[in-house]
Parts: sequence; structure tokens; C-alpha cells
Amino acid sequence: MNRTETGAPIRLLIVDDHPVVRDGLIGMFAADPGFEVLGEAGDGAEAVRLAQELGPDVVLMDLRMPGTDGLTAITELARRGIPVRVLVLTTYDTDSYVLPAIEAGATGYLLKDAPREELLRAVRAAAAGQAVLSPAVAATLMNRVRTPETGPLSQRELEVLQLVAAGRTNRQAAAGLFITEATVKTHLLNIYAKLGVGDRAAAVAEGYNGGLLTPTRPGR
Repeated sequence: MNRTETGAPIRLLIVDDHPVVRDGLIGMFAADPGFEVLGEAGDGAEAVRLAQELGPDVVLMDLRMPGTDGLTAITELARRGIPVRVLVLTTYDTDSYVLPAIEAGATGYLLKDAPREELLRAVRAAAAGQAVLSPAVAATLMNRVRTPETGPLSQRELEVLQLVAAGRTNRQAAAGLFITEATVKTHLLNIYAKLGVGDRAAAVAEGYNGGLLTPTRPGR
């Protein structure tokens, strides 16, 4: 049972390299009894350290920061298996920012011009494990699905395909890769488009036929 179901305050770590932005966010969430701000960080390395130390439910993460950026921090949080939801809060909504962040494991992606109530709802949803996207970001992803990227599968897409070939469900694949089910579904859509198939079974078959997957020997 998550904290949104028990009624306990949602514990937050706020990460942004601008102190004025951090102060504003801390003040906003501190004024609502449904949230507890555990700490703040000015770069990604400090965010990872504090997330491991404090155990927040949600990390509100900026992307562009000096030193260790937000994308690197999201990737490191997933690599370490730190059980925290990451909600990106940034000013950038282009493919080059949105897709890598979601691929790395971000639960949601909001823009800094989001109204206060939208941000509060987004953090609650993220704490509950729900994918959260601002309208502009959702449009960016829809455009990518409609005009999918071509070319070879990315390393993460290969990992997803391998897990699907092993019989994992979307939920199991998400747990194994420390990403959300929504992210797994996005990867699958990209895989289908790149391989020219329409479902999981066909993607796996094409993966074997194309040498992307290696058959497991009996007894192994």
C-alpha cells in the first residue's frame, strides 16, 4: 500500500540548481499538509546521495544542471535500485529531453509553467505509481509514435525485447529494468515500428530471425 492510500504525507526531495526555484517549490509543498519536503539538492550527484539516504517517495528533478545532470541522476537511481518515483520538472519539452528521461526511468514529465494545482496532482499521481505527462510532453510522445524513429533498436529496447522473449509481462519487465509500465509500452511501440511488426509475438520472432535475440539452450 502506498502513502497516498494510507493518508500519510508524500515525502519529497526537490532537485534544481536554482536556489530561488527550490525555495519556491519547498514553500509551496510545505504549505500543504499532504506533503513533507525531506531535503533539497542543487545537482544530480547530491540528489542520488540524498535519495539513498532519506528515502523519499518522489524526487522532483530538474534536467539541466551543472555537474551531474538530471538524466544522469535518473539513470543512477535506477541502476542502484533506489525505490523512488522521479517526476521531471523542467522547461524543455523536445524529443531530445523527453524521450531519454522517460527511457531512463522517469515516472512523469512536467514543465515549469504548470499551474500549482496541476503540479500537486502530478506529484500525488507519481507517488501512486501513475505516469504523468504535461499536455505538451504528451503531444511530443504522440508525434513520435505516429512518426516513429527508424534504425536499429536502442540498448534499452533490446533489453525490453529480451525480457518479452523470456515471457515477462510488461509489469515484470518494468520491475526488472526499474522503469514504469508506461515506459515499457512506449519502448514496445518503438520496437514494433522499427521491426515492422504489430505485436509481441511477431517482435520476438523478428528478433530471433534478425539475430537480435539469441535462443536459450535447453537446460540453461
